[in-house]
Amino acid sequence: MESGIIFDIQNLSLHDGPGLRTTVFFKGCPLRCLWCANPESQSSQPEMMYYSDKCVHCMACKEVCPTGAVFTRKGCIGCGKCMEVCMYCARKLVGKSMTSDQVMEEIRKDSMLYKESDGGVTFSGGEVLRQPMFLLEIIKQCKHERIHTLLDTTAYCSQEIFNEVLKYIDLVYVDLKCASDSEHKKMTGVSNSNILKNIQFMDKIGKAFEIRMPIIPGYNDSMQILETDIRFIKTLETKPKVWLLPFHAFGKTKYETLGMKWPMGDKKNMDRDELKTIANLFVEYGIDTKIQ
Repeated sequence: MESGIIFDIQNLSLHDGPGLRTTVFFKGCPLRCLWCANPESQSSQPEMMYYSDKCVHCMACKEVCPTGAVFTRKGCIGCGKCMEVCMYCARKLVGKSMTSDQVMEEIRKDSMLYKESDGGVTFSGGEVLRQPMFLLEIIKQCKHERIHTLLDTTAYCSQEIFNEVLKYIDLVYVDLKCASDSEHKKMTGVSNSNILKNIQFMDKIGKAFEIRMPIIPGYNDSMQILETDIRFIKTLETKPKVWLLPFHAFGKTKYETLGMKWPMGDKKNMDRDELKTIANLFVEYGIDTKIQ
């Protein structure tokens, strides 16, 4: 039986696909998007989040920490003992090992609601395809039990893995940061070559998918970059719906709890009127575009 690292499971989700859904968040992501709102999803290993504003320095954590890594990241083994003794909820361990059977137990809890609402399960991240064998074991069981499956992914993986996973997926939400490879590398640290190829493959086989594009002022909102995006999307024969997602800084405090620096400085949340202008541009080119 396969096991993997999960950092959250949300029941009764209304915004991660059709109907009522259970969303399973896989830990670990190969991209380092500058605006990432969930930095706790990036590392493949369990991590301790420390909320300094809740800490009263009672030092109960120090008494149980096996490595003495109470106020430093170095040496932390993610055992969670400090969290267990903290009475003030100043520490939270993000990420735990689960077997595919354990994940399925969580998914089955709302199985009746899936049927009543035409819902199902959504697999997200991090990047869910970072743990392909673990994912495959779960989605094969979902299909056996006739549970609708949705993959929320960057599509950053080999074509072999992507093709195999798609056999057991009903709908894909694919994140497209931008179609320009050079700009994509600047924003995420990786090439988008495989991402574009995997999107083209879905289009070729007629897989149901929608494109989700985060719009980050000063990064991927220039006319030159947007026109490159539009040209790529226009080549797709299935004419997928495009969702534009406005930049927000809601994840800033999470960086602090992980001892990380927020890469976006004092950048403010994006004004929705600005996003409407971009959405109208896509619509003018015949692309079915919505704002999320």
